Amino acid sequence: MKATPIAVYLLGLGIFAQGTSEFMLAGLLPNVAADLGVSIPDAGLLVSAFAIGMVVGAPVLAIGTLRMPRRTALAAFQLVFVAGHVVGALAPGYGVLFATRVVSAFAYAGFWAVAAATAVSLVPAGAKGKALSVVGTGLTLATIVGVPAGTVLSQHVGWRAAFWAVVALTVLSLLALLAVLPAGRADDTELPSPRREIRAMTRPTLWVSYLLTTLSFGAAIVTFSYLAPLLTEVSGLPSGLVPAVLALYGVGGLLGMTLGGRTADRHPLRTLFLGIGALTIASALLALTATNLPATIALIFTLGLTGYLTNPVVQSRVFTLAPDAPTLAPAVNTSAFNVGITLTPMLGGLTIDAGYGYTSVAWVGAAVGAAALLAALSAAMLQRRAEGRTAMGPLPDAASGVATAARPDALTAAD
Repeated sequence: MKATPIAVYLLGLGIFAQGTSEFMLAGLLPNVAADLGVSIPDAGLLVSAFAIGMVVGAPVLAIGTLRMPRRTALAAFQLVFVAGHVVGALAPGYGVLFATRVVSAFAYAGFWAVAAATAVSLVPAGAKGKALSVVGTGLTLATIVGVPAGTVLSQHVGWRAAFWAVVALTVLSLLALLAVLPAGRADDTELPSPRREIRAMTRPTLWVSYLLTTLSFGAAIVTFSYLAPLLTEVSGLPSGLVPAVLALYGVGGLLGMTLGGRTADRHPLRTLFLGIGALTIASALLALTATNLPATIALIFTLGLTGYLTNPVVQSRVFTLAPDAPTLAPAVNTSAFNVGITLTPMLGGLTIDAGYGYTSVAWVGAAVGAAALLAALSAAMLQRRAEGRTAMGPLPDAASGVATAARPDALTAAD
């Protein structure tokens, strides 16, 4: 198999830079609140503003820039993102910073959507999952390296320095992509049609895929969102060691993303069911053994690994489920990821507020994981139903987007 093009890795660098901004604010909240004279909960709304911008921005900008060459669109998104962070770093008050978070999230969402479509277009059909895992690894590295680095900068130089660092990284990525991506469109590339892409979004299998994305990643992120208090209040871990354990989760995520990228194209169904099933079991075990620190640490690594193992599958499958919507379909998938990131921590917060304690969020993760398994099963059943209506010819694997023969054992053959 041919080596992954350097441009795919540079797209991952862009995701690393912008993804650092998405998650680093959690470590900057105390300094931001003190500097701008607002409460911690008000500062926390900046995280919600970014998530909302991501959910809305991905499909809107995907359609709005559909006829624009991808190199141009990627550069435009990064320039807007940079401008938002420059203004944010200079923001005199909370209102300006809030507005820049929404604008930056819009641009980041558009970049994510076009970056995914670009990465897939640069590799053969059998390497889509691997290419998307390389791009997605940028976000995993952001949680391992970028977020802790931003927190250190905030503590020693101020939160605005972290924003400037994100600006520098994004500019570096922008210049590198301009150097390696071809300008304009290939001569044999059909001009994209917004109407055709929107029409492709009516397929039920595609929306089952989006539900699977929301549930599978939501199951992974809900426990992570409350790991720090769970570790200190329930497991008895000294607060100074929390960053190291969170980094261990990130290492597990990086390993999971890498393994998932290698199996997404060859064994998509097996990867989906194994990853979601193991995540569900690990979440339940964490809820039961949270007072045992060694077991908790091992399970946190497992949560990271299993939570990201299915990521390349749920990303790559939409491209074949909707081949005539190569930009809009992954854009809505980006929104689906962020719906999971937004809603499941809210569910976890509700169980804590109800008095069930920090271990309850792990039970929420197990419940959402079980729902994700049902969504995966529904996708497989839709595929079998489609095969029952078709005597011959290739069909897209409803759980992966991989073309399979229309025969009773097609689902097994795909794996």
